[in-house]
Amino acid sequence: MNTLWNRIKYSVQADLHDLLDKKEQHNPITMLNEYIRAAEKQTDSTGRLLDRQAKLKAELEKERTEAAAMLEKRRDQLELAEKAGEEDLAEFARDEVRAYGTRVSELEGSILETENELIALERKFEEMKHKVKDMKVRQLQLMGKENATRAHRRMDAVIGREDSGPVASYGEMREYIENLGGPKPQAEADRSTMERRLDALTIIEECEKESV
Repeated sequence: MNTLWNRIKYSVQADLHDLLDKKEQHNPITMLNEYIRAAEKQTDSTGRLLDRQAKLKAELEKERTEAAAMLEKRRDQLELAEKAGEEDLAEFARDEVRAYGTRVSELEGSILETENELIALERKFEEMKHKVKDMKVRQLQLMGKENATRAHRRMDAVIGREDSGPVASYGEMREYIENLGGPKPQAEADRSTMERRLDALTIIEECEKESV
């Protein structure tokens, strides 16, 4: 009997878990929670990319500063070489001035482009954070509605406004209490104590056979 009962119990539990899993998959709050987690993960990833973009801009500015300093240094050295009549040094300084001048120009263009991209990314990042916040607010609203709906159903079940399922309504409980101690069916009254004991033995025997 115990083995049979355990099989039935586990089967019912498995069906219940499967039903709950399917219900959770279609639950709007569950779906919203998953979407929020994915959005938060994506926002964190985007934030790290944004920090990297800012660091790259800082590196470009550092390179521009160093190149600009060398450009000024080579210009001063070119002027000194020309005054001293050192043509080979002057030619080397001219090449250096051209190289550093080109580098400074390219770096300034890259910095301007990176800065514009960074501004655009920051605006989108702020928009992403607002969207996630809006979803969290929506999550709280749905949770509030779901909680209120459950509370209404349970209260209605108690006061008997709808089908109470496994919970007896107030009216049902009152009817049950009023019927306590009332006349029992004639068939039940006619049964003797011995007959009831014999029926009980029969039930016990059947249970023992099933448990073997």
